[in-house]
Amino acid sequence: MSRPPTLTLPACARAYRLDTERGAFAVHDARPEAAPIGTALLVPGFTGSKEDFIALLAPLAAAGFRAVAVDGRGQHESSGPRDERAYAQRELALDVLAQARALREPDGGPVHLLGHSLGGLVTRAAVLLDAAPFRSLTVLCSGPAAIEASQQARVRMLIEALGTLDMESVWRAMRELDPPEAADASTPPEIGAFLYRRWLNTVPEQLIATGRQMLAEPDRVAELARTGLATHVVSGAVDYAWPVPSMDAMAERLSARRTVIEGAEHSPNAERPQKTAEALAGFWSGVG
Repeated sequence: MSRPPTLTLPACARAYRLDTERGAFAVHDARPEAAPIGTALLVPGFTGSKEDFIALLAPLAAAGFRAVAVDGRGQHESSGPRDERAYAQRELALDVLAQARALREPDGGPVHLLGHSLGGLVTRAAVLLDAAPFRSLTVLCSGPAAIEASQQARVRMLIEALGTLDMESVWRAMRELDPPEAADASTPPEIGAFLYRRWLNTVPEQLIATGRQMLAEPDRVAELARTGLATHVVSGAVDYAWPVPSMDAMAERLSARRTVIEGAEHSPNAERPQKTAEALAGFWSGVG
C-alpha cells in the first residue's frame, strides 16, 4: 500500500472530476506556468489512488509537463459498481483510453502514459487495445506477468477476506498482520487517517477483481514490443511484488529505457519523488 508523503496539493495543481465518454474520474491535474511540452496520465496501483503521485506533481510541472493523476473506477474518489465484471482488465483499459482521449482534447497531441504496479498491467492492456493515443508508456514497479509467487499468498488471503468480511473488518485484520516496523506510530496521523479513509472508499469488488488479475496475468511483453511504442521501465532498488531482475529482463526484451531509483522500493513515486520525477521528465523530453 503506497503511502504519500503529503496530502497537500501544490499550487500548480487542482482537484476535479475529469469527464470522459465512460464517466467521470477524480483527478489531480498539475500544469506548468507556460504551455506544457507534454501531458502525462498517471494510473495508480492495487489499493492505490491519485494521491500516490502527489509528490511528483510539482517537479513534473516545473519540468514543463502537465501531469494528471487519476482514481480509476472504484478507487477512492471515483465511484464504481458492486460488480466484479465492471473491473475486468479490458474495462479498466477502456477507461484509460477514454481518459487519454479526454486529456488530448485541449492540446490535440498524444499523452505520456504511466502505470504503477497493477496500473502497469492495466496501462499495458490499454496500449495493446490502441496505442494511438499515447506518445510513450512508463511501467513503474510492474513486471512482465503475474506477481512473484511469494506474494501471491497474501493477495489470495485478501481476496478471500474481502469475499466474507466488510471493509472495516478486513482493514483491522490487515493491521494485525503488519510487521512491527509498519506500526501506525511511524506514519503521520493525517496520512494514517487518509489510508484508512481511502481503504473504506474503495469498492471491494474492484480489489477482488484486480487482485485476481495480478495472480493470473500472462506475459504480454512480446505483444507490447510489437507496438513500437517508446517504453520506460522504472523501479526501486528492491521490489517484492516483481523482482528487480525480472524488470531488468523485461526492459531488455522491450528495448526500453531502464531506470532504477536508489533508496526506493515498490513506490519510488512516494519514496523518492524528486529522483523519480527527474527520470520521468528526462525520458519524456527525449521521446518528444
